[in-house]
Formats: sequence, structure tokens, C-alpha cells
Amino acid sequence: MTATATRPGRSGDALPGGAALPVADPATTRRAALRLVRRDGRAVTLMLALNALAAGAGLAGPWLLGRIVDTVRSGGGVHTVDRLALVILACGLAQLLLARYARYVGHRFGERTVARVREQYVDRALALPAAVVERAGTGDLTARGTSDVTSVARALRDAVPEVCVAAAQALFLLGAVVVLDPLLGLCGLGVFSGVFAVRWYLRRAHGAYLAEGAATSALAELLAATAAGARTVEALGLQERRTAASEQAVEHCRRTRTRTLFLRSVLLPAVDVAYVVPVVGVLLVGGALHGHGGISLGVVITAALYLRQLSDPLATILFWAEQLQSSGAAFARVEGLGQAPRTRTAPEALLPHPSAEPSPALPADDRIEVTAVHYAYGAGSGSPAADRDVLHGVDLTVRPGERLAVVGPSGAGKSTLGRLLAGIDAPRHGSVTVGGVPVAALDPAALRRQVVLVTQEHHVFLGTLRDNLQIAAPDAGDATLRAALAAVGADWAAELPAGLDTELGAGGHRPDGSQSQQLALARVVLADPHTVILDEATALLDPRTARHTERALAAVLTGRTVIAIAHRLHTAHDADRVAVMEEGRLTELGTHDDLVAANGAYAALWSSWHS
Repeated sequence: MTATATRPGRSGDALPGGAALPVADPATTRRAALRLVRRDGRAVTLMLALNALAAGAGLAGPWLLGRIVDTVRSGGGVHTVDRLALVILACGLAQLLLARYARYVGHRFGERTVARVREQYVDRALALPAAVVERAGTGDLTARGTSDVTSVARALRDAVPEVCVAAAQALFLLGAVVVLDPLLGLCGLGVFSGVFAVRWYLRRAHGAYLAEGAATSALAELLAATAAGARTVEALGLQERRTAASEQAVEHCRRTRTRTLFLRSVLLPAVDVAYVVPVVGVLLVGGALHGHGGISLGVVITAALYLRQLSDPLATILFWAEQLQSSGAAFARVEGLGQAPRTRTAPEALLPHPSAEPSPALPADDRIEVTAVHYAYGAGSGSPAADRDVLHGVDLTVRPGERLAVVGPSGAGKSTLGRLLAGIDAPRHGSVTVGGVPVAALDPAALRRQVVLVTQEHHVFLGTLRDNLQIAAPDAGDATLRAALAAVGADWAAELPAGLDTELGAGGHRPDGSQSQQLALARVVLADPHTVILDEATALLDPRTARHTERALAAVLTGRTVIAIAHRLHTAHDADRVAVMEEGRLTELGTHDDLVAANGAYAALWSSWHS
């Protein structure tokens, strides 16, 4: 992490081409759904049993109504009709209570399962290596964690109980018609004429809904980036370009949604016709049989009522089948996060990572070795421009306890080198090791004890000042937290109304840029690593505060390895050695005095900055 501690992934974890996060295939999605069901198997079994009982109770009404018709035609008394009517009422009440309790059990199952999905998603998102998140973009991650998880939640909470009730009712109703009269049962099978429309729909729906989800993610990413960089967009006069890009993304999103709407507009009318076919067939065939004395009028009425009732559960199943295509695509995107590269401390109990590897050996010492390193940000994407190296054969040794300054013009590769040293990225060729172990292969907990990267980016999380500091040291007491703040010159913290219990963010104290960066530096002090990489870590502070903070940090970091990437060359002046980067190459390495005397690139930088 940039402002607190680094959480890198293993070498080779970057997504192919640096594109979007993975999407789970149908088989993986089905297995994940079955795992969720098995985790709450008792509730599912109870729900199915209650639905079956409710469906059985619902069969009594039409059958007893047919008995009433036959009783009246045969001259039966009023008492018989009243008795049958009371039984119909009792069965209807029983069906209502059973169905209500079944839905109650189903909704509780849904809420528990949704909670598991959300918790699993958060665990997986937090376990993603920083490089993966950067390449995929936060828009995709945000869309999966909001709209996609909401769609899955709606399906689990509502679809499971509704579909179970409807499926039980449909099976019992069809079975009842067959029991009444096999020939009428054959007429009832006419309801399956809608299967052709459903198959046509299902072959196209999954891909269409995946495309809709991807378009939504792309739109979210574009809008988030535009909003975050609104001032830059305005300053550079890019409003029209960003507006055009946004309109294009909105239009693409509209087309994908129109496609799914078209599929529904074909499916629903075709299935509505299928509902009418069996009822018409039963009335025609049943009427003919009754005319020839083959069956009673009550049987015909009962069968017609059963098939008429069949339309409601089938409509429910159809509605949720359509919704489940959207939710299934959303679940595939949510579950796809489990296939993304992740750190070794990710919760493995929920979904074992197929490429899990044994933990590497611990570093023998704190010595950092960079050997013949080449790196390209888009390696493997297939684009010649993206595959172009930004680092070329860099060799560097950082001794334990050394203060090394990395300087050079913008775009020279300083920050890229810092990311490799911190284990966020792995080199395409060559190696970056600490104590003989590849940095990018270290377990995050072990890495945090070795290397911490602090950049210009800073993060203030919702919660108290204490909460924000204890991210780096959960067991730290108040005295330790105050000492860390004092170490980085955060005098403002002592003036907060509630001290360490002051809420930060909306509704509380809003730290400005310099206070947020001091908060990030205080986390570094609490993390207590042996190597600290400062990538313009004091850039947002005014020169006086920055100098004060750097001096305070220098006192705190005595005895530790410090790698400072900076444009303010007084940092280089105070360092033990200076490394000069130019066009992705390490061109000079030595003390400040030696490099100035050499009259090379560093001497020119120093002269320009000092004057």
C-alpha cells in the first residue's frame, strides 16, 4: 500500500495485458453456488420440505372444487358441500402458513448467504496485489463490489425461495393432472412449448449480460477517473474530450442494455402463449371425453383449474430465470475475483487458490540486491509500445543501514525502481532480492517487516485517528501512537478536540494534504520496517514543514535502510550515496561530493537546483 505498507503479489501475478479482472467460467460459478448452498444445507432442506408441503396443500382446492361440482350434479346435499368448502378453506390456510414460513426460512438463508458473499468479496479485494488493482482499474472493482454484489444478493434473498415455491407448485400441479387423467396430463405438457423460446434466450442471455456488466464497469471507471481529475481536466481544457468519451461509454452501455431488453421482449410473449395452450387443450379434449361419458365434468374443471394455476408458478420461474441470467453474470464477475492473483495471507478457507505455493525462505539479512533488472509495465499485452522496457539492465546494491538517494529527471524510472524494490512489481528479467530472497515473492506480513513504500499518495480512512494509525500496528498503545505522530512533526494532532478519538473524514476532522501525508508517515514509524522507500513522500508539505518532517524522520529511522526518491536534492546531499537514473538506466552511483566532483549528470542537476 502506498501510504502505509506495501502488499505486493508474487512474480507473474499481473493480469494478462494489464486488463480487467477475471470473470469466472460457468462451471466455476456453479461450484461456488453449490458451496454456498452446502454451507447452509439444513436451511435449504427445511425450505424445500416446507415448499413441498405448501404445494401439496394447494392441490386440495381445485380437486375439492371438482368434487363439489360432481356432488351438486349428482344431487348431493348442502352439508356435503359445506364440509368440502371448509376443507378447502383449511387447506388454503395451511398453504398460506406453510408458504409464508418457507419464505421466511428462504429469506434468512438468503441474507446469511449474501453476508458470506460480501465478506468473501471484501477479503479477496483486500488481498489483491496493488499492481493488479492498478492495472485493472478501480471502476471494475467498484462495480463488482456494488451493483454486481447487489444483484447476487437480490437473487439469493428473493429468487431462491420464490423459485423453490414455484417449482414445487408446478411439479405437483402437473402430477395432479396426470393422476386425474393421463390423456389430460398429455395436454398439460403443452406448457413445455415455451421451452424452445427459453432455450433460444438462454443461449444468448449469459453473454449479453456479461457484456452489459463489462460496459457498466467501463463507464464507472471513466466517470470515477474524470471526477477524481476534474481540476486537471478543467486546467488543461479537456472538458470536451472527456465529455465525448463519457458519451461514448454511455452509448455503449445503452446498447448492451438494449440487447438484453430485446432478448426479454422475444422471450416473454412466446412464453405467455405457452401458458394458454394446455388450458385450451384440456378444455377441448376434456369436453369431448365428457360428451362421450369418458370423464366427469368435475375432473375436467379440476384439470383446467390446475393448469390455469400452473401459469403463476411458471411465470415466477420464468421471471427469475431471466433475472438469474443477469445475477449469474454478476456472480461470475464477483466470483472471478477469486481467480485474480492475490497475496499469500488471503483467507484460503473460502476458496483455495489453485496456484498456491509454499512460503519462501525468510531473508538471511537486510541486504538488497538489484541484478540486471529489466521492466516493462505492459509486458505480455501484445502491444509493442507497452512491451517496451522502462528499466534497462539496472544493477544496484543497497547495504543495510545505508541512506540512498535516487535522483534523476522526470520519467527516468525512479518510481518504477522504487516499486520493484518494494515488491509491488516483479522484474521482467533479472532479480530484486532482500537477504537472497526475491522481494516480490515474500509473504506480505514478512515483506512489511522488511520494506515499506511511502509515495505521494495518501489515504485517510473513515474512523478515528487511532483507527487510522493502528492499521500499521494494531496492538500499539496511545503513548506509542502519540510518539509516532510527534516523530513526523504532526503537532496538529494534539489540538484535535477528542485527541486520538477524533473522527476523521466526513462529519469529523478533515485532514488537509500535508496532514494526511504526515499521518501516512506516522504509520511508517509504527510499522517499524528495516527498509523505508520514500517516493516523494513529503511532496505535499511546504518546504519548511517538509524539512522539519524529514529531520524528524531521520532521527526516528536511524539505523534503518532508507531509499529516498526525490527532486529536492538536499535529500541527496544528506545521503550516504546517490544513484542517478537517466532514461531507465543507472548512470552514476557515489557520494554527493564524488558525483559533484565528477562533473556529470548529477553535478548538472545539483548546479541547476542549488542555483
